[in-house]
Amino acid sequence: MTVIHKARADSAILPNFTDYDGTRARFDWSDVPDLCDGMGAGLCNIAYAAVDRHARGARANTTALRFVAKGNTTAATAPRDMTYAELGRLTGRFTSVLRTLSVNKGDRIFTLMGRTPELYISVLGALRNGNVVSPLFAAFGPEPIATRIGIGEPAVLVTTREIYERRIAPIRSRLASVQHIVVVVAERDSVPAGTLNFWDLMAEADEEAPIARTTAEDEALLHFTSGTTGTPKGAIHVHGAVAMHYVTGLYALDLHPDDIFWCTADPGWVTGMSYGVIAPLLHGVTSIVDEGDFDAERWYRILQSLNVSVWYTAPTAVRMLIKAGADLAHEYRFPELRFVASVGEPLNSEAVWWGKRTLGLPIHDNWWQTETGGIMIANTPAFDIKPGSMGRPLPGVDAYVVKRSADGHLLVIDEPDVEGELALKPGWPSMFRGYLHEPDRYRKCFRDDLYLTGDLVKRDSDGYFWFIARVDDVIKSAGHLIGPFEVENVLTEHPAVAEAGVIGKPDPIVGEVVKAFLTLKDGFTASDDLRLDILGHARRRLGATVAPKDIEFVAALPHTRSGKIMRRLLKARELGLPEGDLSTVEVDDHVGEVSP
Repeated sequence: MTVIHKARADSAILPNFTDYDGTRARFDWSDVPDLCDGMGAGLCNIAYAAVDRHARGARANTTALRFVAKGNTTAATAPRDMTYAELGRLTGRFTSVLRTLSVNKGDRIFTLMGRTPELYISVLGALRNGNVVSPLFAAFGPEPIATRIGIGEPAVLVTTREIYERRIAPIRSRLASVQHIVVVVAERDSVPAGTLNFWDLMAEADEEAPIARTTAEDEALLHFTSGTTGTPKGAIHVHGAVAMHYVTGLYALDLHPDDIFWCTADPGWVTGMSYGVIAPLLHGVTSIVDEGDFDAERWYRILQSLNVSVWYTAPTAVRMLIKAGADLAHEYRFPELRFVASVGEPLNSEAVWWGKRTLGLPIHDNWWQTETGGIMIANTPAFDIKPGSMGRPLPGVDAYVVKRSADGHLLVIDEPDVEGELALKPGWPSMFRGYLHEPDRYRKCFRDDLYLTGDLVKRDSDGYFWFIARVDDVIKSAGHLIGPFEVENVLTEHPAVAEAGVIGKPDPIVGEVVKAFLTLKDGFTASDDLRLDILGHARRRLGATVAPKDIEFVAALPHTRSGKIMRRLLKARELGLPEGDLSTVEVDDHVGEVSP
């Protein structure tokens, strides 16, 4: 196996984490600095730790957020800088706005907008008010939005005029819990009837709003993650998660006070919130916020012109950069870039080597989940990389490879290179505290005092973990988790569709793309026109990210004897893989191609 060996000279500055065994042996969560010390004994709030303490401290005039506007084609011309002091004043104003609207501690606030200043102000101002914040992905279509709002029952939704008119207005009558919709509009534009103007409210608000008296165990964030059946799961996280975000920012991302940090993940997903918003602010560094969509040349300009030193991105983005060619990358220089990390799905070894050849730095993969709330396993800057591996557990994280015994209990596998499920010992601060409204679903995640991740892995003799597959069939596309059931549900609402089965099909760029197998109702005939009509229906209801990229009409779908669609079998047949045990199949329902 090829290993990328590290030496002290490979690091521009001394990494924060240099003694793996010693640091892990000495580590105790009680020794992590109390980032909320100024709030008072027993109190904790993410926004205080991330903003308030800096806004009133030595880093008040440091740039917290550097926004690169969507229309900025040079990606480096006059970005909009926001200092910690300014961010503190604006988040205080939004806290006052919520109190004026009689929004109380514990009420839920949803945001639905792109990476604009108003998103950061809303999220942090709501956390200051003691609200539970759920940032939704701005590209969601009406159905995913309605589903998540139906589960989360927010009192307030903050969005933009464009998103409201295209995706909220058509479902407004279904959003029963939402008392106030606050809309961001351009200067002097009016807001839609029945909504409130974000900046008009801010103009009238007092910036001196005392922070809510929250504790480490008070709920703070609600992140949705898709399962393979049923509705999306709302994972609940608490304010005490700041300890995990701080430690992982220190050890996994190697943040130093003078860093220019860029996390490319959207805050509508857990990575973009935990490491695009919270962790860099905890460390008082400057974060780049790119309001635009992916463009390889634009991204290289940002890395070069804005002097990014630590870059946290995703395998999908890396593959798209690889596809753009090394010649484009070589037109730029990245003298300040010293560390590159990736998360979202397994990073293949070639991508790690591409980083070393093209950027001058290998890409460091790491692993975590929505449920874990923070990075658990990582390749970190001071240590050797085994390209293709997840890395090793961080300090404070105990990870095991387990199998179930005949009586259902877990057996920890001590031998190297044996496949099993990845399990974690509970106790890290950012561990989710439940699935909203689903206590039984939450309890099933734990067995024998361990959290079961649902990922199949193996551990080698050096302690590096290697991802193999998901236990279930959730689809990972461009770093986003997509539940097949959610897609199937919308597809079957089309008048021509009788039944739908959805799988993830491997794709060299985004990891997996959504493919749907459909049976048609009597009176409908498979055709290219019908395929396009169904695809359009799915895109309108789900959004382009979640909707299928490919549809295949079939004569029948394979089912279990209890009537469940066997997605595993669909995937095996699509990829030409062994079909495995067919004892639970109702009939030998081989998928028949009927597409023209």
